[in-house]
Amino acid sequence: MGIRSIIVVLAIAGFALQGQLWISSDGYRKTRDLRIAVVEQTQQNQALRERNTALEAEVINLKVSREAAEERARSDLGLIGKSETFYQVVPASHSAGN
Repeated sequence: MGIRSIIVVLAIAGFALQGQLWISSDGYRKTRDLRIAVVEQTQQNQALRERNTALEAEVINLKVSREAAEERARSDLGLIGKSETFYQVVPASHSAGN
């Protein structure tokens, strides 16, 4: 076997390895998909971090301020204070007879 045939065999082996790298499911495509998944997860983590920060601030506010707790009870639970009067305003209905 001459040097030329060894070079040809090595070149074919090199192309075959490159083909596996670019075409196989464990090669370049998988690496690219994993990089995309990491970017998406990083964005999701940042959004969740911001939400958690807002929730932590709200918890601290509710622990420290009685007014904040009362406001939350009014808006979320519909609670009314002892000295307060509740008025419910119902919009006038526009029936066909009016």
